[in-house]
Amino acid sequence: MVNIEKFIQPILNVFNNTGKFVSKNKNKSLRQNIFALLNPTPHSYEVNKYIDYVVILAVLISVICIILETVQEVNSVWSAEFKTLDILTVTIFSIEYVLRVYSCCEIQRYSKPIRGRILYIFSASALIDLLAISPFYISLFVNKSIDLRFLRIFRLTRLLKLTRYTGTLNTLLKAVQREKYVLMAAAFMMILMIILTASLGYMFEHDSQPDKFESIPASMYWAVITLASVGYGDITPITPLGRLMTVIVSFVGIGIFAIPAGLMASSFTDQLRLDRKTFEDDVRKLVTSDKFTAEDRENLELEAERLHLPKDVIQEIINRIDLDKEEQISAGISIGGVSIELTLEEYRKEVNTLRRLALSEQAHLLEEQINNPSKTTQLERDIWKTLK
Repeated sequence: MVNIEKFIQPILNVFNNTGKFVSKNKNKSLRQNIFALLNPTPHSYEVNKYIDYVVILAVLISVICIILETVQEVNSVWSAEFKTLDILTVTIFSIEYVLRVYSCCEIQRYSKPIRGRILYIFSASALIDLLAISPFYISLFVNKSIDLRFLRIFRLTRLLKLTRYTGTLNTLLKAVQREKYVLMAAAFMMILMIILTASLGYMFEHDSQPDKFESIPASMYWAVITLASVGYGDITPITPLGRLMTVIVSFVGIGIFAIPAGLMASSFTDQLRLDRKTFEDDVRKLVTSDKFTAEDRENLELEAERLHLPKDVIQEIINRIDLDKEEQISAGISIGGVSIELTLEEYRKEVNTLRRLALSEQAHLLEEQINNPSKTTQLERDIWKTLK
């Protein structure tokens, strides 16, 4: 039997969250509401996700249409439908772009109405959005006598819009930033090896294959595919020295070209781990403070989503914090964060030290000094008396 509730519940959630959004944000300005619709905020109530799904679906439909347009048999039948879908998706992207530019002032960095919007227009995400719609408008307004078929391929840049909906790209950029000097060193080694390999290939093969190894720049194509272990086979050394050099270079190229790949994989994993560790520290700091609010929790949930962590991870961290507190209480914690048992042991040591002083040969001399009101307090004199 089909569980109807399973299919109806998501639809009910959409109506429920939309109702919450309308009722909770009715006192906010239009710009604030638009920003909450397009960006994850504590006041979005997941309505922004529904808009994200529409944009993602439009991107996928648009890209599929662009790809199928290149198949002549399909395009001849569905050409009109493809144009209609292209107009529809560009309309969605255009509205999204205009609304994002309008509402960007809600971000602190772009808070100034004019200067902020100009800065946002030249940001990476805004340029991607503009690039996604510009081929359509250029072909629409430019003179038809100019061949603009190449712009069709540029429409595939709409795929870049999907980078907005994942935090993986930010993590990757951080990883590249951390390892940029090592990557630059690896790139220098690769360029050096390409030039050296192309020079040797030209030296060994030019006389035998002047059409394929006509110059060092021309030989660089062969050098790259050899070092990268691709080996298309369109250019092959035929001299003994050329073949020997190719074998050696192929082995060296495996190591040289593998360095950046291994480095990026390791750096990406480390950066993701650091981001998650920082996130856990932020959760602990907020939870243990006296100002942890529901809005703070929602912000943490948004950050967890960016790091591809389940929302339950926040509750798991909170549970661990509570468990640590219980363990500390059971062990006994003083104001300074030191165990009561350790504090008691220190106290006993101090008392024993005082007792040894009271029983020592110099006790009478020490007593004279202690009984001097100008040198000790009444409490210190009373303690001394209890030791005798």
